[in-house]
Amino acid sequence: MRHRALAALSCAGLVVALYAQASDNFNPWIFGGPGEARTATPIKHLVVIYGENISFDHYFGTYPTATNPPGEPRFSATRGTPVVNGLTPALLTKNPNFTNTANGAGAANPFRLDRSQAATADQNHAYTPEQQAYDNGKMDLFPKYTGSGTSGGAGAFGTSGQVMGYFDGNTVTAMWNYAQHFAMSDNAYTSSYGPSTPGALNVVSGQTNGLQLLKTTEQPSTLAVSSYYINDGVGGFTLINDVDPGNDICSSTTNQGLMTSKNVGDLLNEKGISWGGFMGGFNLAKTNSNGTTGCTRSTFSTVVGAATNDYVPHHNWFQYYTSTSNPQHLRPSSIEAIGQSYERNGKTPEPANHEYDTDDFFAAVSAHNFPAVSFLKAPAYQDGHAGYSDPLDEQTFVTTVVNFLQQQPEWESTAVILAWDDSDGWYDHQYTSPRISSFDSQADQLNGAGKCGTGTQADGVKGAPVNGRCGPGTRIPFVVISPWAKSNYVDHTPIEQSSVIRFIEDNWLEGKRIGDGSFDATAGSIMDLFDFNGGPRNGRLFLDTSTGVVTSSR
Repeated sequence: MRHRALAALSCAGLVVALYAQASDNFNPWIFGGPGEARTATPIKHLVVIYGENISFDHYFGTYPTATNPPGEPRFSATRGTPVVNGLTPALLTKNPNFTNTANGAGAANPFRLDRSQAATADQNHAYTPEQQAYDNGKMDLFPKYTGSGTSGGAGAFGTSGQVMGYFDGNTVTAMWNYAQHFAMSDNAYTSSYGPSTPGALNVVSGQTNGLQLLKTTEQPSTLAVSSYYINDGVGGFTLINDVDPGNDICSSTTNQGLMTSKNVGDLLNEKGISWGGFMGGFNLAKTNSNGTTGCTRSTFSTVVGAATNDYVPHHNWFQYYTSTSNPQHLRPSSIEAIGQSYERNGKTPEPANHEYDTDDFFAAVSAHNFPAVSFLKAPAYQDGHAGYSDPLDEQTFVTTVVNFLQQQPEWESTAVILAWDDSDGWYDHQYTSPRISSFDSQADQLNGAGKCGTGTQADGVKGAPVNGRCGPGTRIPFVVISPWAKSNYVDHTPIEQSSVIRFIEDNWLEGKRIGDGSFDATAGSIMDLFDFNGGPRNGRLFLDTSTGVVTSSR
């Protein structure tokens, strides 16, 4: 029964016209055999690996040209590899962040970070400083507003000018190899300005308005620019910075919030589609080799030289919603039940409620219980977040997942999306004028005091325009790995984090939208990263989990 529709189409040599990208009109649901969820494309399994805190230029600014110094993994682009909207010679030598004296001692041109500098300081990536760094589209105040330095190292590594640093294909080798063999976007953005939690919410709900305060030390009457929420202007609150999810046993005891909006998991549940959120460190019963367990289970990174907790509550997308949360981190009733709403008897609600550990993802797929939609977050030391993780540990996790998936019989109908929750404040030269505006007197500073964009704000959960959702925000990498992805392709279609929701809705849910002001209704489509004409385009690409170099392809 496996993929009968795909086999039939391949044998017949039929051409599938998916749908017009400029509209939400669909052809009949032709993919899916008996007992399978019917989809609009050959993709039956979507895996979203959601990394932390990377701007596009930070990983791909000089793609596809790598420096290739001795002793580092080499990257040599094949002939015909497309260029990206990256760092031009003028931006590398006469950058406005170098010439603007307001940056003080941190003024710097972009500079290459090598593998020995993989562990860097965390940059300032809050909602307001990011806007200030973009400086009304001049992109010239990154050292002043988002820069932070790490002691030692070359170039501006030890100053606020470190924010101008970038890696190339000798460090983020796996990412460059995936981009070369599959498809990437150089025009993807965060749905709104701000750090991890807004990014986590936007990729599953497209909505940061409707925050419910459960515990807070920051009262609405005393909010400062550094607060994690603002008054939305219509009697509610919009989340703009990080806060832990409410009712999570591992969350902060002082600040917690819940969202009152829906997320894509709610829509998948309504349709009976299997799905899961898989978080590193979520299984509190596991004990690591260093003896740590529970909420403080940790892993030591030799690259960073320190241990960090595997689980980070404010990264956990679905824990912010009562309908899709698992407050006590209850374990699934069985491997077969992973991804399901009910236990195998079909009557008792599944205790894990779609929230699992990353270990559970490998277990479920190995048991041929591959959820239709899976969101993966690495254990924190491997999520790429500067300050406690790094690109080398990140690539180990990503390549381990992708290598594993390519060995599965379901690979022919699988797509993996590599996306990131925010830019960390790292320099990126590309500015896009806000499509969604916001006018909070303190928090919004992009186009002047109290201004981020023009026109009317986007609707919040109550159907009225609200503040705090200004975007698109910062540019981030976006890569699609799949037999159905275009090969060695760079797409320039404007997309954002909420474009992931749109793909899920268009593929499994007949184009149904979340509503209540969700960005899924206005986000660009990622369909141009795929080619569903005829059969699959790409073979398998296996990468070394340490170096990211190609070990085999077939």
